[in-house]
Amino acid sequence: MRRYLFILAASMLLGIGLATPLRAQNVDYGAQRKMLKSQQKLEWHALMVQQQARKQSWKGRQVSGAERALANHQMERERRDMKMRQKDQMQDLKDRQRNLQEMQRAYH
Repeated sequence: MRRYLFILAASMLLGIGLATPLRAQNVDYGAQRKMLKSQQKLEWHALMVQQQARKQSWKGRQVSGAERALANHQMERERRDMKMRQKDQMQDLKDRQRNLQEMQRAYH
């Protein structure tokens, strides 16, 4: 869990740090999309590692079927929520790019 939070925080700080200088320059949309995809891939991998560790922790002890089903459903919700959040992030990036392009066209 700590590793997941650390990767998430580091990627957000990196994104914020790189986004500030990009505002002053011409924006490379491909690089932004590539950076977002790599960040999302790291987040997804961290979630999968966390969930694998959770499942591994069940091996050494007796876990009831109800408790296991509840945990599995929780993990499914986490995966679904992350997928939707990442989809929203990508759509937000596309919307920002579209707005910037329209503003540039309006000034030229």
